[in-house]
Amino acid sequence: MSNVDENDLHEENQEGEEVQELSFEELGLDPRLIRALTKKNIEKPTPIQQTGIPLILEGKDVVARAKTGSGKTFAYLLPLLQKLLSDNNTSPSKALPPTAMILVPSRELCQQVYSEVLSLIELCRVQLKVVQLTGEPSFSEMATALSGPPHIFVSTPACVQRCLSSGVLQAKSVHDSLSILILDEADLLFTYGYEKNLKDLKTHIPKKCQCLLMSATSSDDVESLKKLYLHNPYILTLPEVGDGKDEIVPKNVQQFWIQCSYRDKLLYILAILKLDLVQKKVLIFTNTIDTSFRLKLYLEQFGIKSAVLNAELPVNSRLHILEGFNAGLFDYLIATDDSDSKEKDQTDENKQIVKKKFKKNKKRKVDLEFGVVRGIDFKNVHTVINFDMPTTAAGYVHRIGRTGRAYNTGQSVSIVSPEEMEIFEEIRLFLGENEDKDLTYIAPFPLLEKNAVEFLRYRAEDVARSVTKIAVKEARAQDLRNEILNSEKLKAHFQENPRDLDLLKHDKLLSKKPPAPHLRDVPEYLVDPTTLQASKFVKLTRAAFGRNNNNGSSRGFKGGRVNKKAGDPLKTFSSQGKGMKRKAKAKEFGPKQKKKQDV
Repeated sequence: MSNVDENDLHEENQEGEEVQELSFEELGLDPRLIRALTKKNIEKPTPIQQTGIPLILEGKDVVARAKTGSGKTFAYLLPLLQKLLSDNNTSPSKALPPTAMILVPSRELCQQVYSEVLSLIELCRVQLKVVQLTGEPSFSEMATALSGPPHIFVSTPACVQRCLSSGVLQAKSVHDSLSILILDEADLLFTYGYEKNLKDLKTHIPKKCQCLLMSATSSDDVESLKKLYLHNPYILTLPEVGDGKDEIVPKNVQQFWIQCSYRDKLLYILAILKLDLVQKKVLIFTNTIDTSFRLKLYLEQFGIKSAVLNAELPVNSRLHILEGFNAGLFDYLIATDDSDSKEKDQTDENKQIVKKKFKKNKKRKVDLEFGVVRGIDFKNVHTVINFDMPTTAAGYVHRIGRTGRAYNTGQSVSIVSPEEMEIFEEIRLFLGENEDKDLTYIAPFPLLEKNAVEFLRYRAEDVARSVTKIAVKEARAQDLRNEILNSEKLKAHFQENPRDLDLLKHDKLLSKKPPAPHLRDVPEYLVDPTTLQASKFVKLTRAAFGRNNNNGSSRGFKGGRVNKKAGDPLKTFSSQGKGMKRKAKAKEFGPKQKKKQDV
């Protein structure tokens, strides 16, 4: 590697080479950090950590490109904490504001990075102050958070700019104290509309500051950020994200597709879920919020409970939904991927004129710092279902990246209508699909027979007709009202009781009338023998891998009923506190609510 002048770039491309396996001790990490990793059951570094940590510890600028779930977060957090631990000024009273700044595109990623940093600090038993700020905090909130001052500041670029503009964060103190700047998910920062914020922030970053860019893909945006912030950086590209198209999708993820009319999508997803043809947990992607609620209302009529995650919900509710899903409280999460429309909102200058003409039909405000495709750590997702196909090939890859994380196995199922065949062919071309290359071949879904779908058609279409636009609108409004109320309760309660994830449920029923009992089970006479055998095979596989935890979310075939009374977390809590009986608060429920409970 040559070091001719400041404009040269170092290449640390491990493609085609065997990466020598090193331990955390051999990487030179502090014993306290190694003990913390051991307590987290992390025994050896991933390839990106092996390559990146030594360079970062040396103070080099680094651009690290590795697939989702490859350990990029710890690749920069461990050397960052190592530097702070080795510094003599580890007391918050002596630190300048802030020593390190981590910029991320979304609130959810900000929360996850913040939690990881706190967890490592607590396990190391050291005193370091970490602060997170996102959204549009008030002046008092910013002043309170940044008093101290912090060693590590985790935020979005827009929020940092607000802190600087308000004077809560002094530009001079940033210039004097900032020693390391980390841009996580760098390929998304411009997509979320932070281009101006990042360019304005550059004027306050000292030249001596070490800069790191973490990304899952390479793009023009990453190149722009690299030129803007980095000096003579080392470029790390691991073989798993190499230039070859056969490496775009992880080897451990199987890809399937089903072709049907748009009208039959509800029928096919019902057959997949109700006949137990995919492994849980399941993440379902739609392109609009209305579609998400339509799907939720439809599935709950068949006894399949799910939760909806979208940018319209309060941030506390979104974080709690993620925690509940990751903890296994429910198996089906419907996520609204409206990233394309969000990007359009940022760039379309004429939209303000259109809004003035249609004030009566003004849409609810959505959080532009939220995105479900990237920047969220969905844990142990085994199956991703594209109910709606993404509008870009890159969007497809990012969705699939939610499963098969940390080298676990996973699968994806895309339900493709004739209107979506054009984008589906683009995705195939992007992946370099070839039937001889199993890694990239999107195969027809093998476990669902045509007869199995047709047997369910009468029931499915009857229920689908009942899920009208008015029902969707009412359910969407009701869910938003519930979550706004829950958000305040969550904010106070979970500060004191962080483990009470099931106190407020997000997969509760939204339909006004309870589901018909006969729709909960699929009689065996409605299941063709081939599909029945496929379902049994999936169940056996689940049992073999210890995934036999239905959580009561779906009953499946008749005869495999789950005890209605068992495992109801709401019966163990009251609105006053943990361990109190419901009878004490019975008067607070009106007649309608009580009737629903009895049902």
